[in-house]
Amino acid sequence: MSASGVRARVRAEMTEEIKTVARRHLATDGANLSLRAVARDLGMASSAVYRYFASRDELLTALIIDAYNSVGERAEQAAATKTDELGKFLALTHAVREWALTDPHQWALIYGSPVPGYQAPQDTVGPATRVILLIASLVESAYRNGRIAERAPVTGRYAEELAVVAEQFTAGAPPRLVAAAMSAFLHMSGAISGELFGQLNKSVDEDRRGFFEFQMRGAAYLIGLTDAL
Repeated sequence: MSASGVRARVRAEMTEEIKTVARRHLATDGANLSLRAVARDLGMASSAVYRYFASRDELLTALIIDAYNSVGERAEQAAATKTDELGKFLALTHAVREWALTDPHQWALIYGSPVPGYQAPQDTVGPATRVILLIASLVESAYRNGRIAERAPVTGRYAEELAVVAEQFTAGAPPRLVAAAMSAFLHMSGAISGELFGQLNKSVDEDRRGFFEFQMRGAAYLIGLTDAL
């Protein structure tokens, strides 16, 4: 391997090590990351860490992109194990929940309260939309193949806004379908956050997976997948 190749490999390995330590800090400090604290854990001078990440926000961005890609990949893999749209929807939502339960601090980073003073750059948009675009794609497939039940149309200013999105979604798609797909995503993320942040304590303690399934079937029914309930 050339000297430049060795340097690139060492830099990549060091970058991953810095992110690994930073993720541990998420568990104790939340998004209040300190490059100095990360450097101290690595036994490095803080100036050395700045050669890899120019600022706390740059490190946060790297962690956010990794988290979105990780949960997005998990959802895509789960959906690929099913052949029907309802099965795909339920599989991907359960996969997202399981990912969040495994690493609640990463979930809080991307779906919790905004980090004060942090402005997400454009680089985060693609990874951030992987899950919702996956939901949109299966809804579009069900609609195109005639497997979406008719529902009352939506009205109001928001329906006019969604009509523009609907035309990009798939030709002739009703705004209600876009509204339902967006609602399903918000229903999923809200249900997971509610569970992680203690909203089910002393109400549903034994079978939270079953309760989540109930909620996601309700979301699927709202979309128009009539075999959901």
